Amino acid sequence: MTAPARVSAGDQGFKAQLGTLALPVGILCMLAMMIVPLPVALLDIFFVGNILLSLLVLMVAINSQRPLDFSSFPSLLLIGTVLRLALNVASTRVVLGEGHTGHGAAGQVIQAFGDFVIAGNFVVGFLVFAILVIINLVVLTKGAGRVSEVSARFTLDAMPGKQMAIDADLNAGLMTPDEAKARRIEVAAEADFYGSMDGASKFVKGDAVAGILILAINVIGGVLIGTLQHGLTLNEAASTYVLLAIGDGLVAQIPALLLSIATAIIVTRAAAASNMGALIGKQVNMPDAWMPVAGVLLTLGLVPGMPNLILLTAAAIAGGFGWSSRRKLDGEAAAAAGAKGGAAPAAKGGGAAPGKASSGGAASQDAITPEEVSDHAPLSLQIGYGLIPLAGDGGGVLVPRITAIRREISRAMGFVVPGVRIRDDLTLGPNQYRIRIGQTIMGEDVVYPDRKLAIPGAGSTRKLKGVNVKDPSFGLDAVWILPHQQVEAEADDHMVIEPEAVIATHLGQVLQKHAGDLIGPDEVQALLDTLAKAAPTLVQSVVPKLVPLHVVTSVLRCLLNERVPISDMRKILEGLALVSGRTQNPQEMAEALRPALVPLLLQQLVPVTAPLPLITLEPDLEQMLMRARRPAPDEGLVIDGGLAGTMVRSLSQTLEAASGRGQRPVVIVAQALRRSFAAFLRPHLSDAVVLGIHELPEARRIEVIAAIGGPSALPGQKEG
Repeated sequence: MTAPARVSAGDQGFKAQLGTLALPVGILCMLAMMIVPLPVALLDIFFVGNILLSLLVLMVAINSQRPLDFSSFPSLLLIGTVLRLALNVASTRVVLGEGHTGHGAAGQVIQAFGDFVIAGNFVVGFLVFAILVIINLVVLTKGAGRVSEVSARFTLDAMPGKQMAIDADLNAGLMTPDEAKARRIEVAAEADFYGSMDGASKFVKGDAVAGILILAINVIGGVLIGTLQHGLTLNEAASTYVLLAIGDGLVAQIPALLLSIATAIIVTRAAAASNMGALIGKQVNMPDAWMPVAGVLLTLGLVPGMPNLILLTAAAIAGGFGWSSRRKLDGEAAAAAGAKGGAAPAAKGGGAAPGKASSGGAASQDAITPEEVSDHAPLSLQIGYGLIPLAGDGGGVLVPRITAIRREISRAMGFVVPGVRIRDDLTLGPNQYRIRIGQTIMGEDVVYPDRKLAIPGAGSTRKLKGVNVKDPSFGLDAVWILPHQQVEAEADDHMVIEPEAVIATHLGQVLQKHAGDLIGPDEVQALLDTLAKAAPTLVQSVVPKLVPLHVVTSVLRCLLNERVPISDMRKILEGLALVSGRTQNPQEMAEALRPALVPLLLQQLVPVTAPLPLITLEPDLEQMLMRARRPAPDEGLVIDGGLAGTMVRSLSQTLEAASGRGQRPVVIVAQALRRSFAAFLRPHLSDAVVLGIHELPEARRIEVIAAIGGPSALPGQKEG
């Protein structure tokens, strides 16, 4: 039973090898034709094969839907040009060597083309040949060459933008990595194709010039050879050699003309879902175009002295096409209206019963699929229709901004932030946007795409005209101004922000605050797989032997919720291995890991060479908070609401004052109080970083810039 398979595989291998050898062998044969004399019969066969090849290339060009569907065209154009030149050399040898014997000396093809075109008049033959050369050289070749040059230039200039658009769509989750890879290959192939066509069009131009020179050589050389070597009269030599020369030129020029037409079609072809004939037929089938044409032809047909019968016939044909296209459009409109009308009753009546399929078209129109009511995107940005231009074709200006924010946060947090799926939502206001993690709305606001957001600085004195708002990222007073007000705003110490930057910055704030919600078992497993390439024994010995994957995920979420980076997975696994014997509580494990990981957070806040600004609590306030702690496992604080509000306001004022001085301080508390105090502050001051006293790196210099006082001292504070 295996023998046929062996034979089939052998046949396929032989055919593949034969196909691989066919091209180099064919090119060597063409080169040999320029050197080795060919029999007249073989020359006729090659001439017919040349015409066949040119017609085939033309038909493929017409039926290709996109230029890249015929990406081998530049190479075929070169091969066809070399074949014609080889045939010209071979035919010139025969014409000059055997032309004195009569009109049939160069074969039937050359003789037939010469007799048919010249018809006994040499002047007509020359003029016809000259017209064909002008059409080929001046019209088709020159135009196609210019189109190829411009297309190659614009394609190469647009290539970086297309690559960025692919990266943006990939990061936004609009395409898979395989689709992005295929699209990149297509963009590179498109640039290579137009670059090749720019050069290949020069072959066609050179071939046309060569045809003129070869014709002149055949005529002049033939007359001289006939009169000087073979004793023919000048009239006999001209009659014989001019006919053969023109026939030879036409045999080569007609295939060249066909390839020039194919070149022009390919370089002017736009990508479409149908071949050229169907595309043109679809686009010109317009009653609004055919009816005026019919009217003009009818008017001309009624004028005395005109070819009335021909014009009236043409008017009738144009009117028939217009009537036919009008009926087709009316039929399509009726079908569309019927489809809409058929869906309405089903929507009113409630549609088909659950679990049952209906045979009517209306029920299928009323069907609701699970995809319509579920969205598994981990991160999404919904925008109103007024913001669509910001994320238009190719990603607009919004997607690159979002990509940069994702990259920055991914590096800071230590894991790849999921792609942001951007969707328009008609339920939103035209300028409204909404940020969701999973199905939960984490932020929303309004931006004005035709304005810019101006945020006043410390030196601002003017009140700008515009739409007064709060900055969605930091809650600062701001105003949406018109573009021409930007110079005025910047002169008055306002920071001017583009609308897409406002959305991207707000998204970045949401991602930082909710980084723990963006990581799950799949993302953690990806981090472990990456670490396993460098430390396979460590990963295998810890996960899942000592710590299950879901516990590791919970520990990383706890760290990310307090902005502690998880980029050093080796150190995290080593720490989990040490504490796994004492506890499997994710929060306790995260607390145990913090002293080793906090330096990663601090180096993002303050340069390692600068002192670390600290905000401390007065001892009496800290002791009171220690007594207000809930027992485990809640680990919360039970304090008076008024005291809590005053303490939050005081701490907020201190942080804002430090931020105005360009400082990013951290709050230091007793180690036993850190977890409870951080949980207390998180809903009110999500940007505040709370560290335990034992988490401070020993090598870092510190500077206490403020101390929050006890109950009797609040809301004031002492400056350090």
